[in-house]
Amino acid sequence: MKNLVATASLIALFAAAPPALANEGGSCHFHGSKPAAETVVLGCAKQRKEALVKSGKLESTWQALQHNAIEQVDGKKGKEWKVAFKDPAAKDKAKETLYMFFTMTGNFIAANFTGK
Repeated sequence: MKNLVATASLIALFAAAPPALANEGGSCHFHGSKPAAETVVLGCAKQRKEALVKSGKLESTWQALQHNAIEQVDGKKGKEWKVAFKDPAAKDKAKETLYMFFTMTGNFIAANFTGK
């Protein structure tokens, strides 16, 4: 009887626990080796840009900007997606273009203003 009560209590505890949620950008985490479609990478770049704005790493003016370019480039570990967002109104011209890099499967690698 004790085992039955203990088992029922344990099941109830797990049922009442909140589900584990991924962090922002978590929906853009891919496994496997199938290359991501350009539209998927652009969607992930938009999500990542929004997360950077929300965290204060980018100014809010970046929120409304659409991508300027997307291309495949040779990275340190092979081919990568490179997505560029341009803010022509940027005060600092060295930070006028934001570059985001993704693996070919669509996983985020890095973001910077140098493009390298």
